[in-house]
Amino acid sequence: VQLQASGGGLVQAGGFLRLSCVASGRTGSTYAMGWFRQGPGNGRSFIATISWNAAITYYADSVKGRFTISTDNAKNTVYLEMNSLNSEDTAVYYCAATRYGGVQVSYGQYEYWGQGTLVTVSS
Repeated sequence: VQLQASGGGLVQAGGFLRLSCVASGRTGSTYAMGWFRQGPGNGRSFIATISWNAAITYYADSVKGRFTISTDNAKNTVYLEMNSLNSEDTAVYYCAATRYGGVQVSYGQYEYWGQGTLVTVSS
């Protein structure tokens, strides 16, 4: 499975961005999808995940109520809508896929990774 993330950019505090991640290759399997981010000087941290059938979503406390993860299986695409952005959201955002069931928040449980897209929030 290959993942291609896009949609990052420069946005003012309080603004909105929507990230996309398109999957290609062996997309017929049931993968759960996740978004992680890595800020300056920080490790890669969990943001959100969605089950393969979109029945389950789970968010990190830091983004709950502001970010929404969704999928369009017809387009093999997962989205991350980000509202009320602040400077702490500045990071490189990565999408990832896992065949593990349940809610996966650990970096090590994801098998496939996109290349990352940079989000910069200016104050």
